Formats: sequence, C-alpha cells, structure tokens
Amino acid sequence: MMGERDLASAVTRVNHTYQIPDPLPAAEPGTLIAATDHGPDARLENARRWTVLYHSTNARGADVAVSGTVLLPPGSPPRGGRPVVSWAHGTTGVADACAPSQSANLGSEAFAQELRALLRAGYAVTASDYPGLGTPGPHTYLVGADEGNAVADIVTAARRLVPGLAPVWFAVGHSQGGQAALFATHTERRTGGRRLGAAVALAPASHLESMLAGVKASHVPSELSFAFYSLAGLSATEPAGHAADLRALLGPSAAATASRVIADCVTHSHPALKGVNTERMLPLRGEQLRSMGERMGAYGDPDRSAITVPTLVIQGGADQDVPPAWTDEVVAHLRRLGSPSLVYRTYPGAGHDQVLGQSICDLLHFLHAHGGTRPGACAPPPSSHA
Repeated sequence: MMGERDLASAVTRVNHTYQIPDPLPAAEPGTLIAATDHGPDARLENARRWTVLYHSTNARGADVAVSGTVLLPPGSPPRGGRPVVSWAHGTTGVADACAPSQSANLGSEAFAQELRALLRAGYAVTASDYPGLGTPGPHTYLVGADEGNAVADIVTAARRLVPGLAPVWFAVGHSQGGQAALFATHTERRTGGRRLGAAVALAPASHLESMLAGVKASHVPSELSFAFYSLAGLSATEPAGHAADLRALLGPSAAATASRVIADCVTHSHPALKGVNTERMLPLRGEQLRSMGERMGAYGDPDRSAITVPTLVIQGGADQDVPPAWTDEVVAHLRRLGSPSLVYRTYPGAGHDQVLGQSICDLLHFLHAHGGTRPGACAPPPSSHA
C-alpha cells in the first residue's frame, strides 16, 4: 500500500485552504498530488482515513486540484478487491471551511450515517469535496461537469493510494451530490478499465433555470442561501472579464448580506437572512433572471442527456428543499431521452435528509444487483423516520 513517503508531499492547510503547487504541474485526471493518512477513524467504522489532493478537470477543460477523503474498511478485502462507492455530498456551503474532508462527519451526521452503512457493507468509499471547496479559487456550486468529473477522478486517485481495489465503482450522492452522481454517469471514459456499475441519486438538485425566480417569489428568506451559492458558482464558471460580481448584480446592501451568507457554512437559517425580503435580496429583472437561469440550467441540469448506466433515483415525499414534482419531471425526462435502466423509488413522508436513512436498504440491494457487495441483514435506522 502506498504511504506518504511515496507521494510528493503530505496534505498541508493554511486556515481552511489546502495548499497546492503553484503553478500546478500538468497531470492526468486522478493523479495524486498529496495524501495524509489519518489512520483508523472510530467515528466511521474504524475505517482507515486519508485526506487527498488530486487532479481533475473543470467544465472548461482546465486542470484543477481537488481535495477529498478516502475511507477503507478494516479487515481483509473480499476476493477480487473491495468495490468503491464514490460519495457525492449535499450542500455544505461554498467557503473553504465547508469542505467535508475538514469535518469529522464529512459535512453532516446524515452523511456520516450513510457512509457508515456503506463501510459496514464492505465498500471502500471516496468522497470528493468538489472543485474550489477547500482548495484555492471559488467553489463552482452546482456546475455539473466539475462535480461529476471530481466524483469520478477521486476513484482513480484512490486506486493509486490503495492497490487491489475491485474494478467496479458506484456513484452515490444526495441533493447537490445527487446531481453530481447523475453527471458522473457521463464520465466512463475517464476511469480507464474501471467500470461504473451503477449510480444512485437521492433528491438530486434540478430545475436550475427556475431556481432564482423561485427563491425570489418564495418569500422564504432561508432559501436565499441556495440562490447566493448558485450566483457565486455561476460567476466562477464565467471566463475572466465576463463574471459579474455580487455587488454589480445585487446592489451594495443585498451583496453585503450575500457575502455574509457565503462566508459561512450551510445552516437551516442564517442569522443574516432573518426577516429579509427575498425580492429585495434578488433585485434582478425578468430578462436577467431568464438569462442567468438559462446559464445555470445549461451548466447544471442533470436531465439534459440520456443516462446509459443503471441508475436509481430516490426521492422523499415530504422533501421541502427538492420538490418531489421536480424529481418526477427529471425522471420522466431522462426516460424520454432514452435512459434504458432507470429505477425511481419514492418514500412517502420522508424529508430531505430523512430519505437517506429510509432508503439505505434499497440502495444497498441496488448496488449488489449491479456488482456490489452482498448486503447482510438490513433495517433503516430508527432515527431515519420522518
């Protein structure tokens, strides 16, 4: 097994930003830049835990450094090696401090519960932070190609860190990560001889063309966090000289509020948003909303092309963050486009996070049906019920 001495360096961090070579030497996607072995993690089934930096490419084809986590369950691997689940996390924020690799529970207790179930089932787990989250430069929030590439490329990086992993891997993600998992299905050629066995998208983000207008009209101040993250992500994708800053888009007062929200990690309701007016916070005219929505949709809607690998889409019926009707439409659209192996399961009464626990047994059986490990006795954890 590769140790830190075999890499160019261990991972280093200044405040919350991982340090990468400047300039970044060119390398193939999935090439390791650095890795730090943290040893067994008692909070995550005693899995051996690494923090890694690796090469990926963004939507414009540029080579970028991305951070993430690799988890290897204890014990002897099965014959043929452990299959890999590349976990795609839901929204944690856009500041470097929000990178899941810097958190004991990889972003939330709901995520950690999911990862523990995967590790108990015998999977090696990789977990990308996505470009710009923990690494220099802005996080390209909800830019599907950036996320999907990063989810695939960390699997290649893990194979260089941990020899002998099985050739099959799976993309599994929630919310922002559900969208990322769907984009990862278009990355087959990136992983060489490794086979993407299946994807699972839980409550995937979608309908980005409608998001800004929807938040503006919602009069629900807490929803503004997602709008501000999305504006920051969109601006980060624009070529130099074309990106609009928040002050120019929103005006000084709303931009100051947005900056406070963007500087912190996601909460149920940011204090800066208490009692604010959503229309004043998003003073964008109809044409601006339409144009920006079109660009967001082009970068991030996960149902613009057919998916050819087996895919399970999971949705909670009581989800307040990703409306069930939106996921219904995503699935219907993907089927119309000719996605041959798409399964859709809904969980009545399950909220946005609760659906993770409620669906875990179905998820494990789906992965097994497509080359994953055989699940043992499985029951949703009691805390998963809405």
